[in-house]
Amino acid sequence: MDILRGLWPMTIANVKSFRRNREAMFWTLAFPVIFVALFGAIFSGGSTRFEVAWVDHDGTPAAAQLRAGFGQVRMLELRDAAEDEALALMRQGDVDAVIVVPAGVGEAMTPGVAPRAPAALVLYTDPSRSTATQTLNQVVEQVVGAVNQRLSGVPPALAVETRSLQTQSISAAAYFVPSILAMALMQLGLFASIPLVAQREKLILKRLAATPLTRLTLVTSNVLMRLLVAAVQTVLIVGVGALMFGVTIVGNLLVIIGLIALGAVTFLAIGYLIASWARNEEAATGITSAVQFPVMFLSGIFFPIAFMPEWLQPVAAFLPLTYLADALRQTMVGGAAYVALPIDVAVLAVWLAVATAITARFFRWQ
Repeated sequence: MDILRGLWPMTIANVKSFRRNREAMFWTLAFPVIFVALFGAIFSGGSTRFEVAWVDHDGTPAAAQLRAGFGQVRMLELRDAAEDEALALMRQGDVDAVIVVPAGVGEAMTPGVAPRAPAALVLYTDPSRSTATQTLNQVVEQVVGAVNQRLSGVPPALAVETRSLQTQSISAAAYFVPSILAMALMQLGLFASIPLVAQREKLILKRLAATPLTRLTLVTSNVLMRLLVAAVQTVLIVGVGALMFGVTIVGNLLVIIGLIALGAVTFLAIGYLIASWARNEEAATGITSAVQFPVMFLSGIFFPIAFMPEWLQPVAAFLPLTYLADALRQTMVGGAAYVALPIDVAVLAVWLAVATAITARFFRWQ
């Protein structure tokens, strides 16, 4: 096929050209990592106190004593609730965990009576908050271990059963990692307009168009190069988030990769659209900046859209970055949905189709 002829050499040439542009490499690769570290340092601090819903299905004095023992742990603030209410509170992000005391705990904790099997306390935690989950697991295990040691029962009277429950509220670190990845993909696509216009000004595009390579091959090679850079961005941003702030990726990897590719191509199409309008490199830089900053700060990548003034929320609902960031948060860390995931994909696909159609009509090679 004509499109495959020379595709790999052109892609390699584009990669080398990108690598030689140190400023572009900084803004594309280093700048998002700096954002992760900066916002992580700002938002990862705070109190180590956890609010835990306490569900008592036993109702015996022994269960009340067990609650008093957990209540003495300074980092835990217990909140009595029925099980359905407690799980709903956790899904809404109002509590950090749920401890369920099953019926039979009082009998299992009776001194001098060896239980047939330990009574298992059920601990619900959020897998997307790995640091909190590990801390709560350790605290509960330590309290249960102390109770078993005091009772000196063989087998032990109590055990811990851990279960996962995804909340609708995620930690600040888990929120900003997919958000900054979305921002990086936006910048990768939008800033593609500047070198394109520069190549047109220097008649490089005109000379390339005169070669045996088809224009589709030239465009596809540029897209492949940008997708390779997007892959590097993803590894760097997610790696820093996981190593420095304990962010855990809980979604389907193939779905996440597909969304990253869709987002990168969508914003690359918008970058080509900017290049179609810009008459020179200075104009391309100005238009790109004029598009980038409003989109960056009005798309909910730094804070939820619900925090914005009501008159700005319809603007956020129009921007493609809103839907890319929402889709990545949903699939990567289980964040609360702004809209359903199919709607995110559909909106990005519409932006991709419209930008591609306009670019195909108005893009100039010389």
